[in-house]
Amino acid sequence: MIKLQQALHDWPTKSFEQSLKNELLALAPGILPLQQGVAQGGYVDDSDLQFTLLDKSATAHQIVVKVGVFFSEIIAGCSCGDDPVSEHAYCEISIHIDRKNAEAWFYLV
Repeated sequence: MIKLQQALHDWPTKSFEQSLKNELLALAPGILPLQQGVAQGGYVDDSDLQFTLLDKSATAHQIVVKVGVFFSEIIAGCSCGDDPVSEHAYCEISIHIDRKNAEAWFYLV
């Protein structure tokens, strides 16, 4: 289970956004559900992710954050001279952080 300890610790201070971004960048490749968000059937290159905080809210049990994710989509197999091609890609994910233990769940929006 993925835990976002620092983000939980910094909720609701102004440090929350940067803590969340830092922890998301530190995740192992393939953890975020970006593959489901590719537009042209390619593969995610998550070596240079960028995040934008779109929305945040909280209940007694969890913090819910909506994040925009910028990444590259690698499109191979077109038999072109510049194959594979890298395209800019974007998707949005919803992150649910348990307020008791910092466990996080990620959903493509």
